[in-house]
Amino acid sequence: MKQLRYVHLAAFALLVAFYVAIRWWNLSASCLWFDEIFSIHAAEHTWNTLFSFVALDLIHPPLFYMLLKFWIGLGGESLAWLRMLPAFLSIASLVPLILFLRELKQSVQVQLICMLLLTVNGALLKYSLEVRMYSLLMCLSLFSMWLFARYFIKGKSFIPLVIVNILLIYTHYFGWFVVLSDVAAILIFQRIKWRRILAMFAITFASFVPWVIAIWQAATSGSELGQNIGWMSRPGAREITTFILNVIEPFYSQASTADPISIFKVSLPILLIAVIAICLYFADWKQQSKYDRQHVQLLVLFIALPLISAFVLSWLLPYSIWGTRHLIIVFAPVSVLIATAFARITVPALKTGAITLTLLFSGYAFALEYSRPQPQYSWCAWEPLTVAAAAKNDVSIYTFEDLVAYHIWFAGRDQSVNRVWKVNGINGITEDKAYFLPRGATDVAAVNFNEITDRKLWIAYRAKTVTPSEPPLRNLIVGGYRVIDQQVIEADGESVILLMLEK
Repeated sequence: MKQLRYVHLAAFALLVAFYVAIRWWNLSASCLWFDEIFSIHAAEHTWNTLFSFVALDLIHPPLFYMLLKFWIGLGGESLAWLRMLPAFLSIASLVPLILFLRELKQSVQVQLICMLLLTVNGALLKYSLEVRMYSLLMCLSLFSMWLFARYFIKGKSFIPLVIVNILLIYTHYFGWFVVLSDVAAILIFQRIKWRRILAMFAITFASFVPWVIAIWQAATSGSELGQNIGWMSRPGAREITTFILNVIEPFYSQASTADPISIFKVSLPILLIAVIAICLYFADWKQQSKYDRQHVQLLVLFIALPLISAFVLSWLLPYSIWGTRHLIIVFAPVSVLIATAFARITVPALKTGAITLTLLFSGYAFALEYSRPQPQYSWCAWEPLTVAAAAKNDVSIYTFEDLVAYHIWFAGRDQSVNRVWKVNGINGITEDKAYFLPRGATDVAAVNFNEITDRKLWIAYRAKTVTPSEPPLRNLIVGGYRVIDQQVIEADGESVILLMLEK
């Protein structure tokens, strides 16, 4: 028995070490992308202007940006330091996860399997290095679940639960689904506590009123929600399948629309094993103790309420709110449910086979993911091109997409770039409307094509190749400009182009 305990401790220590290492490895291997730039841009504002700037964006509360502002104040804006914040929050999530599992009296085997599933999950790995609020959302949602479990089982930790839930809703609007899960669990299973849980909801809601007012003022001043999330698809078969695969996919996560949604030869077998284990568990449902059944019902509630709510609202509201990164709040309870099902398999050979196959497929996914070459994404090319432009000539850079303009402005804000402009009024330029310059920002100026009067300028755009017969280069050549310098980087199926023109 003592020897088995040492084995469990060793396995636990190895899992924790691997969890930390895999999030710390390649910390600064990838560049910052559009949404991360917005995070840093927001955090660079003064305290007086940060809240109004974030409110104009409408779709996220301010807590993460406040935390990031403190973080930048401590260590600056190096890529590695910025990435350390979400990585640290992801690692900190282990604390409430373990406490939650122990509060539910889960066996060591369940704890190890659950930790394994979350350690290797590709989506969680991706968001653990993204300078956005999703690691914080995951961490606080787990703290909320743990504290609620304490309140549900022992009647303790009510005030800490209220505090964490307030922090949670100020991190992401989907935090409300966790709060509503708390309320629903009490109303369904422990109605004797209904007054206190409704008091928790009322206090949480009252604390959120100032932000509701800020958002309302931002919306009435012209901010348009459709510009933020109008591109999001309503959850159909493809979106739901993608989400399910993301929940169980080891190591891999889709980084761009050019990538496959999943490594099916890995994800489908693991999904099949998980589904069979869960079906076997519920087939033996009546043999489980009342205590265990209630805990599983809690897990199912923490999974089902956010998923059903997001699905229904995505079809009822003018715009969809469905997204894997928002639903990160259900990843942990799903993993606990799968781990519970694995551990409760009564046939030892089947249990060993399920766990072994999951480990083998995860190891295969690791080998595939970390042996493939690092893709070159177009947004990573703008920084070296901007630095090169600043070193050669202190002239303005004209862009033709908000996406490109924002990346170039960010890369050149500490360089000797004279000005970054966004050019409007050119036919034939296709722009991704999911990316737009932040509302309230004046760092990039808009200009119509016919207003360009510079004798010498840079233009930056994306295309298959440098083609003088296609816009925007064609328009400038017709206007009397000629190319005198050319910088091109090939990236992920397109060319990132920086040209100097002179009239």
